[in-house]
Amino acid sequence: MNNNVITLSGLNKSFKHQSGDNPVLRQINLQIKTGEMIAILGASGSGKSTLLSILGLLDVADTGNYKLCNQDVSALSAYQLSQLRNQHIGWVFQNFNLIADMTVAENLAVPLRYNTAVNPAQYAERINNVLTLVGLADRSSFYPDELSGGQQQRVAIARALICEPDILLCDEPTGNLDSSNAAKIMSLLGDLHQKGKTILIITHDNSVAECCEKAYKMHDGELSPLEDEEYKRAV
Repeated sequence: MNNNVITLSGLNKSFKHQSGDNPVLRQINLQIKTGEMIAILGASGSGKSTLLSILGLLDVADTGNYKLCNQDVSALSAYQLSQLRNQHIGWVFQNFNLIADMTVAENLAVPLRYNTAVNPAQYAERINNVLTLVGLADRSSFYPDELSGGQQQRVAIARALICEPDILLCDEPTGNLDSSNAAKIMSLLGDLHQKGKTILIITHDNSVAECCEKAYKMHDGELSPLEDEEYKRAV
């Protein structure tokens, strides 16, 4: 068994219009190994969000092969996909997606309720552990609107970590933050990477990609490796 968390082979995706099919992803091949921190750079409309939705098991490809933790996902039911997503994938969104009328601790408990592998007796310990990891152990009883944008994103990262997923999928994680808070979030993600967490970041920001050990460029539905000297002309 190899140590790839994600393996994509010949992935294609089109959206249907009255005038015909509109290709969005074209022959995507990608391997993400355990412990890697990878960025995919691309302008709006390049296909990177569609790719992330497929990787996160929220959408399916038309053709090609996708293996998550060495499991072929193509023949799984919607329920099986949701279970696989909850067990293996942690999501970090640009807009935080915290539930406004729940405390930080209550927000973090939500994904735990859908993970049958975690005993409810473990919830409090897990919540404290991930909040300590992101530096917010003293904010568990706060509501989202009592936190800064940077703190809300730290809570979102804690929520993504709560089920101990194999990979974090980050959708423009600094997109709604000022430069100072963006730098702190990237530092936190870098620390998680150093501790062995596998991280994929979708972004249009070259400075975010420069924080990763490997980067790819998405352009017109095609994915290609990005060399260090290409960052400044990537998008």
